[in-house]
Amino acid sequence: MYGTLLLRIATAIILLTHSVFGMFNNGINDFGNLYLNQIGFAPFGVFLAWSIKLSHIIAAILLLLNKYVKPAGFVTIFILIMGIVLVHFQEGWFVVGGGRNGVEYNFLLICVLLAIMYPNGFKLNSK
Repeated sequence: MYGTLLLRIATAIILLTHSVFGMFNNGINDFGNLYLNQIGFAPFGVFLAWSIKLSHIIAAILLLLNKYVKPAGFVTIFILIMGIVLVHFQEGWFVVGGGRNGVEYNFLLICVLLAIMYPNGFKLNSK
C-alpha cells in the first residue's frame, strides 16, 4: 500500500482539482456545450462532460482509499486517451512552452496511473 502512496495522493489531487473547479465555474457545462456538442456529441456533450469529471472524482477517492485501483485506472486512462485523440493531439506535444494544450500532461498521467496499477511492473506468465 505504501509503495505507491505518494503517487496515489498526487494523482488524486490532480484529478480532483481538474474536476471540482469546473463544477463551480461552469467549466464542465462549457466543455460539454462549447466543445463536445460542437464536435458531434450533441445532445450528450454536457452529460459526457459531467460523466468524465465525476469519474475523475470517483477515481481520486478510490486511489486515496487504495480500493479498486485497476478499474479506476483503466477508466481514467481511457478518458485520458480519448482526450489525447479528441483534444490534445492536434495541439502537439507540449502543454506550455514549445506549444499549448498538447499531449504531454495526459501522457504523464497515463504513465503514473500504470505505475500505480502495476507497482511491480508487467509480469508475463512464464513457467
